[in-house]
Amino acid sequence: MAEVLIVPTGTANLASVAAAFRRLGASVRTAERGREILQASHVVLPGVGAFGAAMARLMGQGFAEALRRRIVEGRPTLAVCVGHQLLFAASEESPGVAGLGILPGTVGRFPASVRTPQFGWNRVEPDPGCRLVEEGWAYFANSYRAVEAPGWACAWSEHGGRFLAAIEKGRILGCQFHPELSSGWGAGLLARFLALEAD
Repeated sequence: MAEVLIVPTGTANLASVAAAFRRLGASVRTAERGREILQASHVVLPGVGAFGAAMARLMGQGFAEALRRRIVEGRPTLAVCVGHQLLFAASEESPGVAGLGILPGTVGRFPASVRTPQFGWNRVEPDPGCRLVEEGWAYFANSYRAVEAPGWACAWSEHGGRFLAAIEKGRILGCQFHPELSSGWGAGLLARFLALEAD
């Protein structure tokens, strides 16, 4: 049975993420120390809320550096919603707050011409290089989004212009949408993540 370690950001709804993985037969627990992040087979960084508050929790708990190291090593890691945004260097939501810096660039707000936040279902269209993300419909709840991820395989959605619905590189997956709330399509994505070979 696969084991999933959820990294608490202090802003995430951990219950829905944990329930989605348990339905797939995984055992789930919540991280308490940074070293657990380095030892776990599969790690999930969820997030609902503000970029700055989530990053402050990661720093305060000693989780940030362990996450950076794990991701650089290419070990199975899934980042969801604000967790996905934390992979970038910064966000307009929290000026002056540094993200994990796995990717360059600043996460920006949707343009004023569209409804913000974006709540509901949106089409996800992966580039040919994606191995985990398939074409389909996913549930989103976000006011901010990234628009480029150099060197990563990307999946896209449209809301006031094209933005990154998901990014993947080896065994690292970032999703702006919520796979745990995306019905059977999302469950399939989580199952493919669980099937990634751990070290």
